[in-house]
Amino acid sequence: MSQVIITSIDIYRFSIPMEPFTIATGTMDHAQNVFIRIHTGKGFYGVGECSAFPMIVGETQDTCLAMAKDFAKLWIGKDALDIPARMQQLHDAAAGNTTIKSAFDIALYDIASKNAGLPLYKFLGGERRMVESDITIGIYTPEAMAKKAIDFKTSGAHILKVKLGKGAETDVERIKQIREAVGGQMKIRVDANQGWSFDDAVFALQAIGQYDIEFCEQPMRTWYDDRLPELMKLSPVKIMADESVYNHHDARMQINSGSCDYINIKMAKSGGILEAKKIHDTAAEKGIPCMMGGMLESRIALSAKLHFVYASPNIKFYDMDTCMLGHLVDPCIGGVTYNGYKLNISDAPGIGADADDEFLSKCELVTIK
Repeated sequence: MSQVIITSIDIYRFSIPMEPFTIATGTMDHAQNVFIRIHTGKGFYGVGECSAFPMIVGETQDTCLAMAKDFAKLWIGKDALDIPARMQQLHDAAAGNTTIKSAFDIALYDIASKNAGLPLYKFLGGERRMVESDITIGIYTPEAMAKKAIDFKTSGAHILKVKLGKGAETDVERIKQIREAVGGQMKIRVDANQGWSFDDAVFALQAIGQYDIEFCEQPMRTWYDDRLPELMKLSPVKIMADESVYNHHDARMQINSGSCDYINIKMAKSGGILEAKKIHDTAAEKGIPCMMGGMLESRIALSAKLHFVYASPNIKFYDMDTCMLGHLVDPCIGGVTYNGYKLNISDAPGIGADADDEFLSKCELVTIK
């Protein structure tokens, strides 16, 4: 097989201003993203993007930029098509750092599918299907959240994802008011973002069970994972593992211990598509459906995620609304389009998305050769 040699890598500080967004672990007023272009000897490049969410994954934009420079140096002169070998280089160099690793991984898949002349989903053996995202309500007062829910319903949303985890009793009131506001037809799923203790989780889940909740993501801190099997037995609401599953080994342990009904896959946790597929396949073997989630990525990384969804039949839930959560600038050209809350993408080779050069001209840039 012919090689595609990496010649240089551009690393951009890719900050996207946004309306303040609050979850149980904190508030963010801009997306702390990094964008990379991996240039090749074939005259084309691959693009990747990641979104640092320090309260969840422990990486900041600055740590991502620092590690990106070290990682890029490892890849100059190497074959971009040998994705497992390239990613193993990064794992050998540094444990963790999954967020910035995901940007490098996505760029490799962009190169490989462009080299094959295929859209990424076809390169991965997938096919198109209807993908409709939920839309997320951040944590505010119960009244404000109920009003936001009505606004989303009016805009055509069918699925609400409600952030909880700041006071179990108030969380129950939040769900009560939202369900009363939108009626019985809308799907409601909740995400506690590790915000509850075990006792709070039992109380809240038993109390909101009457409101027809699709599932609850990550009710407790990961250090209480050993109590998840007990919580599963006490909860009328199905449990989705998020921060408890970074890789396919985590997925295996969560599933085998009876700790979750579903798993949320995020590129920022898995380190990209290569490991995300292993999580997906591990869950599929055990009959555990997955969700495609994310941090605060632009439509660049979102495009890669949609391609991955098309190639991943065990992904049954779609939390792919990050660009709709108050990004004040769209730095992407091409890529995913929204029709209401349904996602589509063209059949352009690769992920079919790139950064807008005008936006990039204002971003801090480091090039590794």
